[in-house]
Amino acid sequence: MKRVFGAKKNKEPPPTIQDATDRINKRGDTVDEKIKKLDAELARYREQIKKTRPGPAQEAVKARAMRVLKQKKMYEGQRDMLYNQTFNLDQVAFAAEGIKDAQQTVSALKSANKELKGMMKTVKIEDIDSMQDEMMDLMDVSSEIQESLGRSYNIPDDIDEDDLMGELDALEADMGAETESDAMPSYLQPDTDLDAELNLPAAPTGNAVQNRPNAQAEDEFGLPAVPRASLRG
Repeated sequence: MKRVFGAKKNKEPPPTIQDATDRINKRGDTVDEKIKKLDAELARYREQIKKTRPGPAQEAVKARAMRVLKQKKMYEGQRDMLYNQTFNLDQVAFAAEGIKDAQQTVSALKSANKELKGMMKTVKIEDIDSMQDEMMDLMDVSSEIQESLGRSYNIPDDIDEDDLMGELDALEADMGAETESDAMPSYLQPDTDLDAELNLPAAPTGNAVQNRPNAQAEDEFGLPAVPRASLRG
């Protein structure tokens, strides 16, 4: 069958914009090399024209230089045309890349939109509102529990403002009395009335004992002093 109808040839894919751009750039480089060679040849003819006297010889050099200049102009025209083609391809490539970016952006947005829709199906506003109401109720119950646990016992509730001011006045009077007695508590202060009623004599001092005749010497604690000779043994 292949011999009768022949095998189907695989078509080559069409060149891409980048392939066309690379091909044109290579042609442009080739044309630039030719233009550089023609410039060098023109420079050589210019020196010959300067050194040659006017006449047939100089005219022949000028003719050759004119022919080279025409070739240079032709190549420069081709180079400009290639540059224009490259510019057009760059514009098309930029537009194609922009379209690709737009396609990717739209695809990403569609995927994100589909994902958001799936997520929104699992989240309902009614459920959120119900959960918020339950949280408020739980907070109120928690506050009531804390207040109930923090109640104090055996505290009278019939205290009014007059009782408060009387208590403050009594505290102020007690503080003033303690200040007058050098901050010494009343139970530590000496009772002068009790000493007057008992009429007890004053305790003798060491000097009074020494002033009595035939009194035995005493130490600083009021005890009989021991002679030092007896201590030495």
